[in-house]
Amino acid sequence: MTVTSETTNKKQLSGIVDFLSKWGTIITIFVLLAFFAITMPSFRTASNMVTIMRSISIVTVIATGITVSLTVDGFDLSVGSVATFTVALVMSFFVWYGWGAIPAIIVALLISLIVAVVNAFLIVKLHIFDLLATLATMFIFEGVAMTYTGGGSISQGMPRLDGTPTTGTIPPEFRLIGQSPYIILIMLVIVMLVHVFLTYTKHGRYLYIVGGNREAARLSGIPVNRYRTLAYFLSTLLAGMGGIMLAARIGSAQINSGAGYLMPAVAAAFIGFSVAGVKKPNAIGTLVGAILVGLLENGLIMMSVPYYSLNIIKGLVLAIALAITYYKKHD
Repeated sequence: MTVTSETTNKKQLSGIVDFLSKWGTIITIFVLLAFFAITMPSFRTASNMVTIMRSISIVTVIATGITVSLTVDGFDLSVGSVATFTVALVMSFFVWYGWGAIPAIIVALLISLIVAVVNAFLIVKLHIFDLLATLATMFIFEGVAMTYTGGGSISQGMPRLDGTPTTGTIPPEFRLIGQSPYIILIMLVIVMLVHVFLTYTKHGRYLYIVGGNREAARLSGIPVNRYRTLAYFLSTLLAGMGGIMLAARIGSAQINSGAGYLMPAVAAAFIGFSVAGVKKPNAIGTLVGAILVGLLENGLIMMSVPYYSLNIIKGLVLAIALAITYYKKHD
């Protein structure tokens, strides 16, 4: 009788753990929503919900780039520097050279793909571990961006560091990209496109296969190196798009402006791994992870939590969410 009771209890505990493993992140989001809504009535207003979605838009797009790199069992740490580099490029095209919105965006994104070329060369050709290679390019292209801008910022009407006047302006249509609802719509479109690509296309499935077992993928005829390269090109392109959105939002190019988005993006990508029990990098899960991060930060700011304590509290809550999500019952 005792043995039967223990077996039943183990099964019940295992069921609870499985449930929390699948839905831990979603549960955490609803708990935070309820807590902040009860303690601060202004939190649950429609305008604040829009603010939260706008605040996570750039993080989410950059995080989807990390997500794509994770599909091939890689890890792209250079996304923050790509965003910084793209911001510097697109703002210089406007302010220094007077370009229009479309050519400036296209050329900035194309030039930012140099980072992908370097990453792919270091990782695929030289066989440097992904984390170390992208760490190197992170520092390299932070320096490239700072060198390009002369170590200063770029904003409309501001002369260059050598005193040369500038006459270019930021196109009004470009500024719209950084405003609601456009920035939110862009984020949602990008998330859905990446989701469809990874889930429903042959190339997306090949990325997962390469990440799951590289040698098996090679033996089955999949060009492994080509798909690893593709993953880093997509990662860089998405990070560059995040940089475009950032430039439109702040209206200037600041030193290391994209650096602050790296760790929230990493958190969002990894939290999203097991949302709904997917247990692999995916765009929808990354969006959910970004919502958790953005919700937490917004609520803490509204509660007037001191800025120097924000990272402690965010880290604790994120650790709890991850523990609930990833904990597995050991025999």
